[in-house]
Amino acid sequence: MAASSSRIMLGPLVAAIDQGTSSTRFLVFNSKTAELLSHHQVEIKQSFPKEGWVEEDPREILQSVYECMERTCEKLTQLNIDISNIKAIGVTNQRETTLVWDKETGEPLYNAIVWLDLRTQSTVERLINKTPGRNKNHLKHKTGLPISTYFSAVKLRWLMDNVDEVHEAILSHRAMFGTIDSWLIWCLTGGKKGGVHCTDVTNASRTMLFNIHTMDWDPELCSYFGIPMEILPRVRSSSEIYGLMKSGALTGIPISGCLGDQSAALVGQMCFQDGHAKNTVLLIFVCDGPSQGSVAIAGAVVRWLKDNLGIIDGSEELEKLAASVGTSYGCYFVPAFSGLYAPYWEPSARGIICGLTQFTNRSHLAFAALEAVCFQTREILDAMNQDSGIPLNQLQVDGGMTSNRLLMQLQADILCIPVVKPSMPETTALGAAMAAGAAEGVSVWSLSPEDLSEVTSEKFEPQINPEESEFRYARWKKAVQKAMNWETTEPICNGNGKHSHVFLNIMVCCQSR
Repeated sequence: MAASSSRIMLGPLVAAIDQGTSSTRFLVFNSKTAELLSHHQVEIKQSFPKEGWVEEDPREILQSVYECMERTCEKLTQLNIDISNIKAIGVTNQRETTLVWDKETGEPLYNAIVWLDLRTQSTVERLINKTPGRNKNHLKHKTGLPISTYFSAVKLRWLMDNVDEVHEAILSHRAMFGTIDSWLIWCLTGGKKGGVHCTDVTNASRTMLFNIHTMDWDPELCSYFGIPMEILPRVRSSSEIYGLMKSGALTGIPISGCLGDQSAALVGQMCFQDGHAKNTVLLIFVCDGPSQGSVAIAGAVVRWLKDNLGIIDGSEELEKLAASVGTSYGCYFVPAFSGLYAPYWEPSARGIICGLTQFTNRSHLAFAALEAVCFQTREILDAMNQDSGIPLNQLQVDGGMTSNRLLMQLQADILCIPVVKPSMPETTALGAAMAAGAAEGVSVWSLSPEDLSEVTSEKFEPQINPEESEFRYARWKKAVQKAMNWETTEPICNGNGKHSHVFLNIMVCCQSR
């Protein structure tokens, strides 16, 4: 959306940096109407040095932020909008992605290890083996999380064990650890010349080093992982002034909001009451804490079908193919490319397609892929309903895949509750902007319910009977069990009478990059 040239007197504006796994964006909103005035987006490259490894260049991420800021400011100027009206900047980011940098040189000491990276599986197994009863939930009473490759602490432990530069920087007290929000805020507020080293509670809570009861780093957790607390950023609230921009067109503007992407979307969806839930296709939050379930990302399914199988050109064709048949014809697709996350937390699972017949074609597979997204959401919401005791009467959704109307309808059918999609899809960036604008010392955005702009939306009602939904869901659960424990470490004979350990990857569908 773009503002017309007549919109010169807009009042206070608030901007948001939205740094995601595949792209960076900078967006500017009207604080009184929540209207998106302008934005710019830059794609981010991922590298895959080994099977299951996923990395990104922190320098490229930082440069993409500067580029998006400058280009958006240029666009606003072309629209006769004065960029001096921008009063605050919020940051929202891909969570769990981990990096370490040198506070004296300002340089990253290794690439950022992306949240879905699997290299830490042996680290996780070693940690679990030293717990009583080999219990992956040993730390859950403090962290709310299982010991998993997903979270930042094991990625940091891997960096300390395997990257000499990181090990040496820690020994010489030059190392700084952070998730992407910490890296960006430190760099934007001055970097090695006085940059602010901080994070917010939503990002800290995804590290396995943060005590969700004391709301701070936990010495015992840090000791368990062998991580020195001095390298950790200071934990701040999600809405306060952290520091000022030190370069570029927006120099002097406060950075005053910080939220992990899923928490930001919860705010942007105006989910401020117990029992509200939202699904960024596909990560789910429920407002009773909030609770969260993490599953596969829908975008990975689209990329796999496009890049690995070559059966679609993009998400629009996926919807078209699936709609052409309206059924999976008994085909079920479990896209456990990086294992299964909540509620299973099973890293040994791998992707599987089952129920194939001679009649099955690519359209049925497309439909099964969309159903897989919905089934995973159903599993998470069932677990959350059981834990919280708060039944959901509707699900609010956001994210790029919400443009797929068939997916939205399937989600309503499989959940047997309405699915509500906002007309303005940029709820993640909006949430970060709201937090920034509401911070003390900025106060240009009111979060009082009576002051919030009404979010227009579209509602998808269930169109199939519950019995049909339950039957399909039961078949999905059966398929999930087939995908479990697929990758195992087995001793096998190498032909000379000696045994070696190898990973067995005998799969119906190979692990995606």
